[in-house]
Amino acid sequence: QEQLTESGGGLVQAGDSLRLACAASGLTFSTRIMGWFRQAPGKEREFVAHITAFEVTKYSDSVKGRFTISRDNARNTVYLQMNSLKTEDTAVYYCATKRPWSAEFNTWGQGTQVTVSS
Repeated sequence: QEQLTESGGGLVQAGDSLRLACAASGLTFSTRIMGWFRQAPGKEREFVAHITAFEVTKYSDSVKGRFTISRDNARNTVYLQMNSLKTEDTAVYYCATKRPWSAEFNTWGQGTQVTVSS
């Protein structure tokens, strides 16, 4: 059974940094595209970043230059380093995975809350 478990969320001030982690199990991690998404109160879930098996990365315009996604295949873990946090980054952050040929992310974590205060 595929499982993703996020950690590292919390309450920080604007301008601070935070690193999220997502540990995967029940899947061949090294072959998977891993992604981070977020959902703010009253808003739809939105894409944040993804990283392919070949470590090609993609970011949303809203986080480009501030967030960095990385993966550690030995630990089956994907990270999201978030710098220069803004109040608008406040959201529940979700980790997700899909096979390279899949159109949609099909396995999701439970989410971790990130709150950025002014």
